[in-house]
Amino acid sequence: MAPAHTTYLPTPSHQISSTSNNKASKAIFPDGIKTSGQHAPLYDQLRPYSEFPKEIAGPTVWKAEDYTHNPERWTHPFSPSEIQEMSCAADAFLASGTPLTGITKETFSLPNFRKFLEGMRNELLNGKGFILFKGMPVQEWGNKKSAVAYMGLGTYLGYLVSQNGRGHVLGHVKDLGDDATQIDKVRIYRTNARQFFHADDSDIVGLLCVARALDGGESDIVSSHHVWNTLQRENPDVAEELTKPLWYFDRKGETSKGEEEWIKTSVFYLEKGENPRVYSKWDPYYIRSLTRFSNAGIIPPLSPAQKRATTVLEETCLHLALHMILEIGDIQFLSNCHVLHARTAYKDYPAPAPRRHLMRLWLSTPEDEGGWKLPFHDSAEKKRGGIQVDDTPPVAPEDAE
Repeated sequence: MAPAHTTYLPTPSHQISSTSNNKASKAIFPDGIKTSGQHAPLYDQLRPYSEFPKEIAGPTVWKAEDYTHNPERWTHPFSPSEIQEMSCAADAFLASGTPLTGITKETFSLPNFRKFLEGMRNELLNGKGFILFKGMPVQEWGNKKSAVAYMGLGTYLGYLVSQNGRGHVLGHVKDLGDDATQIDKVRIYRTNARQFFHADDSDIVGLLCVARALDGGESDIVSSHHVWNTLQRENPDVAEELTKPLWYFDRKGETSKGEEEWIKTSVFYLEKGENPRVYSKWDPYYIRSLTRFSNAGIIPPLSPAQKRATTVLEETCLHLALHMILEIGDIQFLSNCHVLHARTAYKDYPAPAPRRHLMRLWLSTPEDEGGWKLPFHDSAEKKRGGIQVDDTPPVAPEDAE
C-alpha cells in the first residue's frame, strides 16, 4: 500500500486469531461458532487506487436492461417438489425441538434441492449476485414454519451471523415507529424511511416477504462493478476518493468492550492475492450519522471531495439500478460483495391490517469455503462479519422486537 495511506491510520485493536471465533462456548453459541463482528480492515493489505482496474469485465458486471424484461433470468419459482421438500424438512426440524439458532444443513435436510442451491451459491458469489425465489407459502405455513424453512434454506448458502447488538440471526424489517431522523441511534430497517444504496455487513443478505406495504417499500439493486466502470469513465476522481481508507463508519453504539464507536475504512477494496476483484462496503447513513463526533473535533468531518463522492455514487446507482417488487412469499438473495441495494420509502395499510414485514438473513461465506478473500483479519472465519457485541448469544425472534 502507498505510504501516504498508512502514515495516519491507527493500528487495529482487534488482533484476533483466525480461528478464535470457531471455538466459542456451546453454552452460548449452539454450533460453537461466534459471529466475528465489525472490524477495521488490515491497512497494510489495502491497495492504492493505481492498482485498481480501469474496467471490470465478466458476469458480475450487469445492466438493468439485461434483466428488466427477462424475469426468467433472475427469478426461480419454487416447484411443488421443492416446496414439499422444504415443508418436510421444516416439520422434522420443529418436531426435533432444536432451537432455531442451532439450525444447520445437517438438521435441515434437502437431499434433492441442495444441488440447485449449491449452484446458486456460486452464482451469488461469482456471477450476477442475485436471485428472486417466488412462491414460499408463508400464509399457509405461518411465521414460525416459514422462518424455519427460510433459515434452513439459508444454511445452504452460508453461515447465519448476528445482524445487530442483540444477537438477531433472524432479522425483521418492519416499521416499529422509530424516528428515522435520529440516524446516530436508529437502524433504518426499523422505520419506513427510504434506504439509500448500501451493502450490509455480511457476504449474502436474504429478504423474505411476509406482508407488503400499502404503497412503496420497493427494491432496487445495482452491480457495484457496473457502477465502478461508470465512475471510472465519468468521475474517476470519485472512484479514487472511494478507495482511500479515510471514511469513518458509525457503529451506532453496537460495540464490544474496548472498541471504538466508529470504523475507519474504504468504500472500494481489492481482494487479497492474485487477480483480485473489487469489493464494496458502503452505507451513507453510517457516515452521515457521525456528526456527534466530528462536531466535537474527535474525528474529521466529511471533506468536500467525500461529500461529492457520496452524491455521485448515489446518483450513479439510481441511474443504473434494476427495480423489483417483492410479493408475499418471495425471497431475494443478494451478494453484498458486488451488489448494492436500496429501498423506497413506504406507507403501511391502516390497522388492523398487518404492517409491511420482511424476514432478513445475513450469511457469511468464509474464504476457505469459496468466499471472497477480503483484507480483514476474520476473512477465514466461518461467521465473519455481522455485528457481535461481547458474548451476546444468538436469538431468532419470530417477529420484530
